[in-house]
Amino acid sequence: MRNRILILSLAFIAAGVAAMAQQAPKPVFTPGAAAGEFKFDTGVMQGVIRGEGKSIGLVPAEFGPKHLALAKTPGLPGLLNYYRVFSTNHRHGTDMRSVPSVAEITAPDTLKVRWAPGEDRPFALTATYRWSAPDTLDVETFVEAQGALPDFEIFLSSYLTERFTAAQVYAKEPGGKKTFMAADPEQGTWQMFPRDADAVRLIKDGRWTYPPSPVDWAIRPEFAAPLLYRRDAKTKIAQVMMSRPQDCFAVSTPCSNEAHYSLYFSLFGKSLAAGDTVRAHTRMIVGPLDDAQMVARYEEFLRAFPEGR
Repeated sequence: MRNRILILSLAFIAAGVAAMAQQAPKPVFTPGAAAGEFKFDTGVMQGVIRGEGKSIGLVPAEFGPKHLALAKTPGLPGLLNYYRVFSTNHRHGTDMRSVPSVAEITAPDTLKVRWAPGEDRPFALTATYRWSAPDTLDVETFVEAQGALPDFEIFLSSYLTERFTAAQVYAKEPGGKKTFMAADPEQGTWQMFPRDADAVRLIKDGRWTYPPSPVDWAIRPEFAAPLLYRRDAKTKIAQVMMSRPQDCFAVSTPCSNEAHYSLYFSLFGKSLAAGDTVRAHTRMIVGPLDDAQMVARYEEFLRAFPEGR
């Protein structure tokens, strides 16, 4: 009888410990050294987001037990930071990196960042960063329009280290075959892969002509999906980026070995009226993935965020 009571007591204690573990998961995001700065540690990825409280994304960011640097220069833009914002033939301010924002941890694995409307920003922007797996970061971009925003675009950027020299974009060959396509230098320095002909109209409407840093994009084949990556040739670790086709009208990158080592998403491409809201889902996965595995992980992403969510 005593043994039975002891066994039941131990089982009760174990169940209580398990329940406590479920109620209080280990925090992934924790406050950093400066106000508005946060550290993250998933067990696979480690680093800082919003260094010194600035809207510059994840930097530094490291992967794995050998701490492979994905983004490494504090104070400069890193992974998944908001850059330009456009409407038809118009750029709203210089960039979102210089616009003040506020951030809070809303769950152990979730950080929410908010930008208020401004004189040349008739919109409120909210970004929610959530680690859905140790190697997977999801970003929801939510916008509420405060005025008319024709052909509205948010340009989401990521900058890697010099180990990630070449980009590959999941694109359509002549005849419609889907393949990962290299951004070869002979195709131009700055290359954009649109969703369709209407996306090209937006890209070429004049929005990219304003200084500083105007860009004359070389238009490449249409993407097969907004899915692209950069891989470290030595370790075979890839940084894979993806979005839903309805959320993203183009993806872009500089050519191989160009010193930005960057990847970009042109989100939305929709006309908004005051009071309208839109959201886009983006995912980053880091790991030793081959091309077929990336496509499979992309299909998982689409199942996780079906149309309408």
